[in-house]
Amino acid sequence: MAIVATSVATFISRFMGALTSEKVSVKSKVFQWFNCVAYSTLAALLGRMIIFPAGVLADSALFVRVFVLVICILVFVFSKKNLVIPTILSAILLSFFNSI
Repeated sequence: MAIVATSVATFISRFMGALTSEKVSVKSKVFQWFNCVAYSTLAALLGRMIIFPAGVLADSALFVRVFVLVICILVFVFSKKNLVIPTILSAILLSFFNSI
């Protein structure tokens, strides 16, 4: 029952978003505000994962997590904003530094 209820709620919100998306201009202030809220929420979640990790990530030291983050951001910028390379590199670097 809970799965059906959450599925319906998700479907309704996505359906309404698809219906109203044609009427919202990409350059409007409302769209820019939602874009900023989405990015700030993502940044907050990532910051929380780095500073207060849970699970396996909590086994690594804070300086290791921050170091891997900085390296992966640099790789992201220099690889013409490719997401695959930094993602794979972060797993490799975290594995390497945690095994030392």
